[in-house]
Amino acid sequence: MSYLLPHLHSGWAVDQSILSEEERLVVIRFGHDWDETCMQMDEVLAGVADTLKNYAVINLVDITEVPDFNTMYELYDPCTCMFFFRNKHIMIDLGTGNNNKINWAMTDKQEFIDICEVVFRGARKGRGLVVSPKDYSTKYRY
Repeated sequence: MSYLLPHLHSGWAVDQSILSEEERLVVIRFGHDWDETCMQMDEVLAGVADTLKNYAVINLVDITEVPDFNTMYELYDPCTCMFFFRNKHIMIDLGTGNNNKINWAMTDKQEFIDICEVVFRGARKGRGLVVSPKDYSTKYRY
């Protein structure tokens, strides 16, 4: 499903997509198109892209093609989703301890829409950290 979403092929293109968007949230999925986890996430992203088009733009970045951000954003997971608004990284408290990014594949489209909406509303008010509508701390039940 990744062919349905725009890809950014250089560090400069990633920077420009973050810098140039003034009114909408920039959602960037870092990972590989061939990775199974990313394929699941891409399916959700492609499914919600039309719904979110008024307040969010979604881009994909291959972390081997564009390794510029791997150490800066600690991109060690197979699939990572990050949010930016007006050239600022927006953190989200998901209850997992890592407030910088979503590092698993979301399977529910409505959950992702809710997260994007909360991030957008918080970012528009000037908040750098927003709280997720759902607590993901018990994602894995041990």
